[in-house]
Formats: sequence, C-alpha cells, structure tokens
Amino acid sequence: MSMPRPLHALPKAHLHLHFTGSMRHSTLIELAREQGLHLPDALEQDWPPKLRATDERGWFRFQRLYDIARSVLTKPEYVYRLLRETAEDEVAAGSRWLEIQVDPSGYAQRFGGLTATLELMLDAVEQASAHAGIGMAVVVAANRTRHPLDANTLARLATQYADRNVVGFGLSNDERRGQAREFERAFRIAKRGGLLSVPHGGELMGPRSVAQCVDDLGADRVGHGVRAAEDDWLMQRLADRQICCEICPTSNVGLGGRRAAGRRAAAPVVRRGGCRSRWAPTTPPAVRYAAAAPVRAGQGGLRVLRRGGGRAGPPVRTVLIRPRVRAQGAAQGRGRLAGRLTRVIRRP
Repeated sequence: MSMPRPLHALPKAHLHLHFTGSMRHSTLIELAREQGLHLPDALEQDWPPKLRATDERGWFRFQRLYDIARSVLTKPEYVYRLLRETAEDEVAAGSRWLEIQVDPSGYAQRFGGLTATLELMLDAVEQASAHAGIGMAVVVAANRTRHPLDANTLARLATQYADRNVVGFGLSNDERRGQAREFERAFRIAKRGGLLSVPHGGELMGPRSVAQCVDDLGADRVGHGVRAAEDDWLMQRLADRQICCEICPTSNVGLGGRRAAGRRAAAPVVRRGGCRSRWAPTTPPAVRYAAAAPVRAGQGGLRVLRRGGGRAGPPVRTVLIRPRVRAQGAAQGRGRLAGRLTRVIRRP
C-alpha cells in the first residue's frame, strides 16, 4: 500500500511511556561506565535480553533488570538528559504529545524526597518540551507491590501539581501482587483532584484484571488491556463506556504475554467489539524490540498501516494517530491539548 506520507511524519500522541523505560540504550551504557557501575550481560552484550515475565520468576528477573537501569540515574543532570533525549526521540518518530509515567518513590531517596523528586521531573519535562518542541505531561504511577497507603500519598501529591502538567494517576508493576480494589481510595483522591485514572490491567492477568480497573478504579484508560479480548461481555462494556485500551505490542511480546509482534499482538482488541485502542510500545530498556505498526482513526474505526511507501524513518515508538489533534508548541497550549486528547479518548 502506498502511503501519502512516511510513517515518521504521521502525527501521533504517545500515552504510555515509563520514565526509566524511555532511556536510550546508549545512554544507559554511557552513564553506567561513567559511574563505574557493572551492568549484567542482558543489558549490555546480550542486548536485547530474552525475557518471559508470565511467571513470578520471570517477572522478578525483568524487574531486577529494570531496577539496575534505574540505578544509573543518580544525579539531577541525568534526569534532565533522559527527558531531553526522550523528547528528541519522540519528535523524530513524529510524536506531538507525550505522557510519561513515573513513580517518584523509586527516586525519592536520592533526590530529596517525593515532592523534590516530582518537582525535579516536572522541571525536566518542561525544559525537554521547550527544547524539542513537543507537548509533554506526567502521569504519577503508584506501585502495586507497595502498601496502598503509599498510593494515597502519591495521589495527594499528584493532585497538588495538576496545574504543572500532571494529568493522570496510574498503577503499575506485577498484576499478581495487589488487587485493584486495594487502591480504590488513592484513585478516588486523584479523580477528585481532576486527574485521569490510567491503571495497568490485562497485561499478565486475564479480563478480570481489566474489569477491576474499570469497576474499582474508575479507569478512563487501561494500560495494556490486551487480554480484554478474551471476554466478549467486557469488550462490549469498554466500547459502551468508551474506555480506551493502551495496547503495547512490543512490551507484551517482549515479556512473553503475546507470541507475535506488531499487528497480530493487538489485533483482537483493535477489531473486536468497537473497543477503542491506542497502540504504544511502552519501551523499557529491558524490552525494547521492534517498533509497532501505527494505526489510523477513520470512519471504519482503527486500522493498521503497513510499512510500505515513503522513505524509512526513525523507529516508530508511538502509535496513536488522531488527525484532528494538533500539538500547539512547547510553550503554549499544553493544557488545551491535554483536554482535547481527554475528550477524544472519552467520546466516539
């Protein structure tokens, strides 16, 4: 199929990217060597690592690699560098809007506490946005493996910065640890403060995990959500309520949740039940594989664009395409753009 524009030139918004996971592999290697830190072979010579996180042992290995990658971010200047490079990569891929997820708890000890850490990251986001000319916002994410009271604290903190580009509150890590209902109060705090509810669900566990995100946490979007396709009734509920699933093919394949990359990994959710889907690779250093194919929104719903026609561009790492959404520059219109994206996600 001939394309009127090359893939990297198609407008996109990236709604599912984790802070540490956005780091370039070359930056990970450079920062580790600069500080004399040893990296395991899986993060250096044997790149990309072979992972299967569908059991607890495999998830532990993945999380250990992720924590090692996080350990190289020891100075504020490294945070600024990571976000500047991430913004540059997004622009190169044609992205016009980026929502990056972060759990400040993972960095609080080294950067002076939760509040200081979040303020550091928000300032780095603002500078990266201005540098690269892309709209950027932050989703504060709680950790399922920690106590729900910690999530309450994060939710209150996030709402205090709703006027500084914090747009959502999430819940990540191993779905087998921590039921969604245990975090209901945190999400109620966040929604009362005007933030979107964007928990992870349906990545490692089945449709019930997605349903719990909807019923217990009032999800506006579900991170991953790919296993919702196993339940026709749930798919109809998602479609009726216009709840968006952030499909992440490269992550699902990289962690063993799906066996086929790209289109086939997400096709069941894209094509069934009228459910809205947004594709995002969610590319942590440990699972950065092939780029996902982008999708186009049209009268017939979402359809996959083949990699034909036009010149080859940088790897496509963001795959939401809504032609009527237009980034309005780095210094202006962030709030208006976030609002327009929210309305697009919630409405037909």
